[in-house]
Amino acid sequence: MDAHPQVRHDLTLARAALDRGEMDQAARHLAGALHHAPTLPEIHELLSRLAARADDALDLFPLEPYAPAGRVAAHAHLLAAAGRPEDGLPLLAAASGHTPGVDWAGVPWVSDPVLGARIDPDTLARTVMRLCTAVGDPAPRSAATPLRPYLTVVRHTVAAHGEHAMLLGAGSALARRLGEPRLAIDWAVRGQRSRPSKLGEIWLGYAYRSAGRIPEALAALRRAVMYDPDDLSVYADVAATLADLGRLQEALRWTDRALERDPRYDCVVHTAHRLRFRADGDVAHLVGLADFVRDHPDDTHEHTDLDECCRDAAWLSGLPAGLSRLPASRPTVNAEPSADAVDRLLRVASADWPHPPAAYDRALGLVLVEPWELLALLGHPTVTGAGRPGGAEVWACLGLLHHGSEEPWLDSGRRKLLLGLLDGDIDRVTQAALFALITYAWVDPGARADVAAVVAGRFAEVAGGPHVRAVAELALVTPELDRSTRELAAATVRVPVVPRQRGRSYLLRWLRK
Repeated sequence: MDAHPQVRHDLTLARAALDRGEMDQAARHLAGALHHAPTLPEIHELLSRLAARADDALDLFPLEPYAPAGRVAAHAHLLAAAGRPEDGLPLLAAASGHTPGVDWAGVPWVSDPVLGARIDPDTLARTVMRLCTAVGDPAPRSAATPLRPYLTVVRHTVAAHGEHAMLLGAGSALARRLGEPRLAIDWAVRGQRSRPSKLGEIWLGYAYRSAGRIPEALAALRRAVMYDPDDLSVYADVAATLADLGRLQEALRWTDRALERDPRYDCVVHTAHRLRFRADGDVAHLVGLADFVRDHPDDTHEHTDLDECCRDAAWLSGLPAGLSRLPASRPTVNAEPSADAVDRLLRVASADWPHPPAAYDRALGLVLVEPWELLALLGHPTVTGAGRPGGAEVWACLGLLHHGSEEPWLDSGRRKLLLGLLDGDIDRVTQAALFALITYAWVDPGARADVAAVVAGRFAEVAGGPHVRAVAELALVTPELDRSTRELAAATVRVPVVPRQRGRSYLLRWLRK
């Protein structure tokens, strides 16, 4: 029993509490042990002893909101032991949804065919659908084995109750999430054959997509539209599937059709921005999507389109590969930052982020570090030395954005501080300051024209120089950058530029004034 060092301790305390007749204490330690070793026989033996000695053992594991998963699982096991496994399974599934990688369902009563005969198919279908929503699509790789017993329950229930369309569809959704595309297709086909419906076609379309059978997926989703032409979420699914087939323009026509019906329907808006960015690479589509996310915090469900579009792109999701090749950061002030300031910066510093607005949010904690300390940290060896998280300069500059945030942007101290860091040659501090300005333009539309002018001016100053590509990469993620600068930046990133001497312009100095 080496699964977790806490388990032995909890079991020892639980036995002692049982011997003393302290049932509440025993229940608390057993719930804690279940969290770390949910299939350990010794825990279940003690649960049986507790149930035999307590007047109502279920009351020892109350199911108030936000109850710990171990307590919920213990309640489920006691229900199963009392001959009510059909009531225990939804609770066990809730624990699995909370921590999918834990083997909550790997116990004999879950895989017993008796459960399949007892449980109501509609109840099981709802349970499986809630589980699917909780674990994501696809489920984490670590969850594939722990969640597999629920597929066994679906098999037994279908065998006992016949072809139940809703259960087969929900089972298909779970099978797809667990990397079982053939099973997902089989169940979805059987469910749709049993009772044709829009939802059945959607499940079938998703199953085909998981197996890479994109044309068949598209056909199923088109049939789903015919069932309900007003369900715009299916339009988004059709568009995404067409894009997977390489039919991008046709996909965009589907999003346009849906947006004509409802220009604020979240699934379609997310899909449309993602596909438009895929079509032309213009960051304006991602900025528009970020604006929509900010202005519509109550979307129907969580979307990942912005994260996916930004993934693995320089500055959109993390530091560019060439940052470490730039000259080392230069100290900006002679004051010594406090140990607390160093600790706070190192806690947020990392080389990647989901997208620029997420980086802005992550730096919020640095509002507790004084601006002069953030400036001192830009060149401090304790945060920029070897072995430290990358991009400390970036996070220090992002932290400056949160100071004086109530001030109008153009006259703000945070703008002046960041513009002051742009003097001199291109180095890591210059890039960090530019990225902070650009990030603020992502989150505040009122700052975009100003930031775009600053970036365009800096790009013009370094054109033809040895570090022009470094600024070009930043220019490509700048909101509302003028078209000619953006096209030149794109060409710079694609084609190496032969260095040549160029005089420094006065545009940046004029903007600073």
